[in-house]
Amino acid sequence: MVKMEPLTSSRWSRARWLVLAPHPDDETLGAGALIAHSSATHRLGGIVFLTDGTGSHPEGTPRVAITRRKEARHAIGRLTATAPCITWMGWRDAHPYRCDSLAFSRAANRLAALIRWRRIDAIAVTDHSETHCDHVVAYSLAEAALRRAHRRVTLFAYHVWSDSPARVRRIATPAMPIGQRRHALLAHRSQMSPILGDGFRLPRRMLRMPAHDVLTLRQDRR
Repeated sequence: MVKMEPLTSSRWSRARWLVLAPHPDDETLGAGALIAHSSATHRLGGIVFLTDGTGSHPEGTPRVAITRRKEARHAIGRLTATAPCITWMGWRDAHPYRCDSLAFSRAANRLAALIRWRRIDAIAVTDHSETHCDHVVAYSLAEAALRRAHRRVTLFAYHVWSDSPARVRRIATPAMPIGQRRHALLAHRSQMSPILGDGFRLPRRMLRMPAHDVLTLRQDRR
């Protein structure tokens, strides 16, 4: 087993971070503590949402997308002291582009340009071991963007529905104040209650998640 390293004493302690979230709520579930810490230390380069989030409800209407955007902004506001740069890629939820498609290539180029513009040093994205198709393609998109960015950027994975592997290098973020992640997660009301009708519900156990994040080192481009 590889020992977990605190972010604050690692060589990424002063990195400028970009968080890539497949859906609104993944930013809080998987990288909420990273967002809180990097924002507080003025090292948060931005948050990118891959999909519109409409797949959480059968109707899949623009109303769902608008609601989920508002919820994400509220959640991020509960994690950060200052409003970060937020980018919406606008993919259709649960219908990811093929990695060999023109649409995927354009998205990778857009993300690479953002990495250069925001002077990103490290990316946190859902791991390729996740089960949801959007989580897996988000990782592939991050990889593709790094190849195009022409910048030394380290790729880390965070885990929403998968476990962090023990035999790879991992770093742990500082812990958030007690209840901060829960407070942020409750901003995603459409995922916790029937306000938009029948749809996906986050398990209540997610409200009891740890106050820190564990990030898995996947690529280190020195």
